[in-house]
Amino acid sequence: MDAPAWHHDTAIIDDGARLGPGTRVWHFSHVCAGARIGAGCSLGQNVFVGNDVVIGSGVKIQNNVSVYDAVTLEDDVFCGPSVVFTNVYNPRAAVSRKSEYLRTVVKRGATLGANCTLVCGTTVGEHAFVGAGSVITRDVPAFALMVGVPARRIGWMSRHGERLGLPVRGEGEASCPATGERYRLVGDVVIMVE
Repeated sequence: MDAPAWHHDTAIIDDGARLGPGTRVWHFSHVCAGARIGAGCSLGQNVFVGNDVVIGSGVKIQNNVSVYDAVTLEDDVFCGPSVVFTNVYNPRAAVSRKSEYLRTVVKRGATLGANCTLVCGTTVGEHAFVGAGSVITRDVPAFALMVGVPARRIGWMSRHGERLGLPVRGEGEASCPATGERYRLVGDVVIMVE
């Protein structure tokens, strides 16, 4: 049987929040009542999780990350320290826009580097890799390696997190240097070859 969820004494877990078995919530973090968090996750120090948030299993969220309402993190997502999520495209303190939240989805196995920012309403594809400090302003394809402000695609990554020897666009095949898994690029789409 899996170990139950655990939280540090300084963490606040509101009544109603659901944490899967083996999930650990560290110092000074706050999980709101409506949050749904899967099994085996790690929420570092000073992490905030809003009410309308779904986090899959095996997710690692490093220190100082606020996962605001309308964000979904699928299984095995990695969020580096101080990743920034947003949920309103045109915020104003004097104008309530809670009914205008735009959904952000980070697909299975994606990595968000330290201090990167995701503008709301975007989807980061499976196993994509967003470099530290980058700003995501549009959808990211699966396996894409994104860097810069605004972020642009400079290559492709394997499921294992290794750079693939594929062109940025066009056609080609490559294998992961760590696992040997094969990948094929056609246009702007990378797929694993069975």
